[in-house]
Amino acid sequence: MNMKQKFLAGAVAASAMASAALAPVAHAEVSASVGAANMYYWRGLDLGNGDPAVWGDINVSSNGFYGGMWASSGDAALGTEYDLYAGYGSSVGDFSFDVSLWSYSYPTNTDPTAPTEPGDLVEAVIGLGYGPVSLTHYADVEGNEDYSYTTLGVAFGDYSVTYGSHDGTGALDGYAHVDLGYAYNENLSFTLGLVADDVDGLNPDSPKFVVGFSIPIE
Repeated sequence: MNMKQKFLAGAVAASAMASAALAPVAHAEVSASVGAANMYYWRGLDLGNGDPAVWGDINVSSNGFYGGMWASSGDAALGTEYDLYAGYGSSVGDFSFDVSLWSYSYPTNTDPTAPTEPGDLVEAVIGLGYGPVSLTHYADVEGNEDYSYTTLGVAFGDYSVTYGSHDGTGALDGYAHVDLGYAYNENLSFTLGLVADDVDGLNPDSPKFVVGFSIPIE
């Protein structure tokens, strides 16, 4: 990937965020929040090896378009993380859809092969929903060739059940999990993560109980 391609891939999320911010003030909304959890739970895995995680985000939205940044204390392997994202979502009756692009960066990682800059690791995300049922697919754009991840979820009021499956190369290929979620309120949530399929036995099979708390910044 040459420098021009890397710049273009990394700039997509930032430019879309700027476009949302330049929309008429009367139609633009800005939101931010901070939060913490007892572990960095990502797609069925504890990336922090049992350590808690803190995070914060800022989001700008206008007429269905949105963009923003999410930052975290990071995981045990890659370190501090920040993500840039941009997308568009809408709904018609019970049907909803969302398309977005995410760039993941780990600036404190000293490994020369690590994705330390925007554009090094990029995913496209497509989400479809009908009533309480949702289907989301994450596809590699840059940095993680042949990897994808898909979830199928259903919500019952404050409760939810989500099935997630990894596809690609390495230890995550074929790894699947089920998350049982409960939102106590808008700020406090609980998740029980269970392994559904660990093909090669390289990932821990123990259940994971996640407590997450977030506070909006106003």
